[in-house]
Parts: sequence; C-alpha cells; structure tokens
Amino acid sequence: MTIGTVAVPRMALAGRMTNVALAVVLSIALGTGAAAFAVGTGWDRWVATVHGAAGFGLLLIVPWKWPIVRRGTRRRGGVWAAPAAVFAFLVVTSLAAGAAHSTGLLRTTGPLTAMQVHVGAALLAVPFAIWHVLARPVRLRRTDLSRRTLLRAGGIAAGSLALYGISAGAIDLTGAPGSKRRSTGSFDGSATPTVADDLPVTQWLFDRVPAINSASWRLMVVEADERRELMLEALDAMREPVEATIDCTGGWYSTQTWEGARLDRLIDTAGARSVVVSSETGYSRRFPARDAPRLWLATRVGGLPLQLEHGFPARLVAPGRRGFWWVKWVTRIERSDEPWWWQSPFPLR
Repeated sequence: MTIGTVAVPRMALAGRMTNVALAVVLSIALGTGAAAFAVGTGWDRWVATVHGAAGFGLLLIVPWKWPIVRRGTRRRGGVWAAPAAVFAFLVVTSLAAGAAHSTGLLRTTGPLTAMQVHVGAALLAVPFAIWHVLARPVRLRRTDLSRRTLLRAGGIAAGSLALYGISAGAIDLTGAPGSKRRSTGSFDGSATPTVADDLPVTQWLFDRVPAINSASWRLMVVEADERRELMLEALDAMREPVEATIDCTGGWYSTQTWEGARLDRLIDTAGARSVVVSSETGYSRRFPARDAPRLWLATRVGGLPLQLEHGFPARLVAPGRRGFWWVKWVTRIERSDEPWWWQSPFPLR
C-alpha cells in the first residue's frame, strides 16, 4: 500500500492503527473510571455505561493486538517482552476484577475487594501504558480520518456498547448479585438500618481512625471576622433528620437516616465562594458556599450516636456526593474566598 510516494506495508499500517485504537480506548477507560469515582448523581449511569463499554472495547481489540505483540517480542526479545507482559497482565487483571465486581460473583479476594483490585491494577498499568507510547510513538496522519478508519472505529464503539448491553441484560435476567447494584456500580453495604452493626469501615488512602475525647472536642467555626467554638452538646442540640445515601468508591453504598446540623446554621456563607471542612486527621474538602444548606454535620445515624470508626463525634453528610466528600471527625469549618474547585479532584492523603 502507498501513501504519497512512500510504500507502507499493509500489516505495519494495521499495527499502527491498532496501537492508536488501543491508546484511545485505554484513555477512555481510565478517564471514565476516574469520573465514576467523582460523580455521585446525575451522570453516574452514563459514565458507568461508557466505562463498561470501554472494557469490552479492549477485548475487541485483542485479536488485532496479539499478532503485533508476538512480532514485537520476536524482534526485541526479553527487554521488550518483560514490561509488555506486565502491562498485559495488569490490564487483564483489571478487566477480570471489574467483571467480578459487576456481576457480584466475586466481591472480595483475601483482604481486598474486587473493586480495589480493579482500580489498583488499572493505576499500576498507567506507567506501563506511558512507556509503551513513548517506546513506540505513533504519529497521527490525515489519512487516519479516512472513511474506512471512521467506520472501523464506529464498529468497535457499537460492538462495545452492544456487548455491554448484552452483559447487563444477562446479569439482570439471571438475577446475579450484580443486578442489585446502584447506578454507580456499588452494592448495598448494610443489611439492617442500624449502622453500628454492619456499615463497612473505610478510610480514604492513608487516613487513620484518630483517638478523640468527646469531653474536650470542639468544633472551630471560622468566619470573616470571627472565630468561635462549639461543644458537642451544642451541636447535637441543633440536629435535624436527613435521609441520605453514602456511596463509597470502595464499591458499597448505604441509605441511612442521619441527624445533624445544617452547615448554613453553623456558618455564615454570605459573600463567600466556598466552605472548607477539615478533619482531626488533616483530611479536608472544599465545597461551594451555595451548597451549605444541603450539607449536614451529623452526630447520629440510625437513631444512635456515631461510632468512632464512622466519624464520631461529628462527620459531614453530603447527599449526592461520593463517600470521600463525607469528611469524618470534623473539627473545623471555614468560609473561604477561594473557588470550591481550587483543590485536587481527589484527596492526596
């Protein structure tokens, strides 16, 4: 086959386009995976659908990629084969763990959940993917947007969505555990309404359960020209009930009746752009000031005081947001002139 005056073997062209397709689908899978962690309500179902379809897209590309891998291994030997094998292993592991979680047939393996294995393997694969791109750079050409290429891309997209739809339908028809998942992909994490009994205990990354003395605990409220402290009794006296669903990125959710004080009753947000909620551990998240009426600082759940592992003496309840926004062991709320998005998309600790 010729492009301009340069002869290009058909197999080389096919290999080049396969690598481009693989890079695109991997990028979509990683991007939607990150978005699925961030989105609590609204677009969650669409994000989960595209993410699942991207996984099937990777499977559809395998028949074209496998001959390229074999040729590259023969030419370059072990130096090329070792990292390529690790990359392939991590991608396959992530796909398998994702399928195990989606169907609900294997939700835990040893101390890890299938979701943790799925995400961990995907993150470990990222540097290998970057290495692959740098080691074998592919230049995009105008001819890459040919009608044939676009039809093939459309075929992969349609096939991926069709396979995802078939798999989702099969899960529902067979009544597999995965049919009971929330639109975010999470499973119900509590079998009874009493959170003290069975709500999973999870922290974000390296956060740890602190030792807190309720008698000496104080909530620091920082406003424009004033600082004041509230004792637990004063905060508890302001509580009102709110039913809200905590949806953890670990793959579980729980709908509970929480009792707490609305943030707009605790802090004056007039003129502020955001409110920063901080934990005893140093963990914090920044929220839009306009959301203060829809955020609660809870002291009780399921009719009982919070347990230490679940954020005692006070934790944030943020309906519609994923679990890492629900700051535990809150000791400080502060109005800020910074925009709410002036923070890392995900906590760094």
